[in-house]
Amino acid sequence: MKKLINDPDDVVDEMLDGMVAAYPDQVRRLPDTKVLVRDDAPVDGKVGIVSGGGSGHEPTHAGYLGEGMLDGAAAGEVFTSPTADELEELVGAADSGEGVLMVIKNYEGDVMNFETAGEMVEMEGTDVAQVVVDDDVAVEDSLYTSGRRGVCGTILVHKAAGAKAAEGADLDEVQRVAQKVIDNVGTMGMALTSCITPEKGEATFDLPEDEIELGIGIHGEPGVERTDVMSADEITEELTQNVLEDLDLDDGQEVMTIVNGMGGTPQMELFVVNRKLQQILGDHGLETWDAWVGDYMTSLDMEGCSITVCAVDEELKELLGAPAETPALTVK
Repeated sequence: MKKLINDPDDVVDEMLDGMVAAYPDQVRRLPDTKVLVRDDAPVDGKVGIVSGGGSGHEPTHAGYLGEGMLDGAAAGEVFTSPTADELEELVGAADSGEGVLMVIKNYEGDVMNFETAGEMVEMEGTDVAQVVVDDDVAVEDSLYTSGRRGVCGTILVHKAAGAKAAEGADLDEVQRVAQKVIDNVGTMGMALTSCITPEKGEATFDLPEDEIELGIGIHGEPGVERTDVMSADEITEELTQNVLEDLDLDDGQEVMTIVNGMGGTPQMELFVVNRKLQQILGDHGLETWDAWVGDYMTSLDMEGCSITVCAVDEELKELLGAPAETPALTVK
């Protein structure tokens, strides 16, 4: 294993300290926790938006801390849910008195620990609501989930909910728009290679040089098919068709798309995928309102990508296009 780490046991701590050192005017770390919050949290008069999960998916989630997106994010160990105690600290730090929305990716550990934390802070008088993101169209009931997995569509939930909260909307309205994104978004990913976790120091699963895996999860969970190596256009066609079949969109529908790198994929290749994606959408009579290409939710050093499509209306376009200022994403 060749990685830019020291002791594997310290990698998450050192990552968080390094992030604060890079963005000292935007984020701060709660003492004795793996929780980062925006520097001005809690923001008076605004619903708090929080998320979190295992580390290894950077810039998810702390990269989206800031104006127009998240107020706080908890980092677990690599591919491991944050504890309920840490999540309780997270929610408390984001509450200005207007309540807090918890955005949870659908993994059993995340759901259980967030719900436990929500119950604890409610006993302390904090209003809490939650949404569970399950945008992965590939599989039901994977290794760590009951139902579909939460993947890159989560970033659009952060964006829309964060924008609605910044407008001064109440907790019910912020939860409503978050759920609206979830109801209109689908994602599917694939892997060219496995990722290597710092603790294990070797591939988390075996994928021969002449094979790829379609429908892979962001922790290396099994997908739907292993197949011989395919061209970029063939892979894009396979992923996009599965997402579009799930969404079942009407002709002329406007969409927002994300071509997301899994951590080890050059941007050159992501743009090649985006080229074909936009052709396919046009062939299906869909109109792309906005297209993002880059690393938004990764799986350490995995080579591969995911494709996200979200149907948008005037409300979602306004929220997804609203200003945001975070370490990983700026919208002006």
